[in-house]
Amino acid sequence: MKEKLVINKKPLKGEDGYKTFSIRIKDETVAGLDRLSAETNRSRNELINILLDYAINNCEVN
Repeated sequence: MKEKLVINKKPLKGEDGYKTFSIRIKDETVAGLDRLSAETNRSRNELINILLDYAINNCEVN
């Protein structure tokens, strides 16, 4: 008897714990992200996530 080929379901787009959305940012901010990206060998996306996580965890609301 032949073994069955099992294909696991892949999560639907957007169901991986991440959301995609657009933002408007200043040209200077993009330049800063590009500079950090080149220095750290990380993508803009990865840097934005790191920076946002840090900001959220280290901000104070008055």
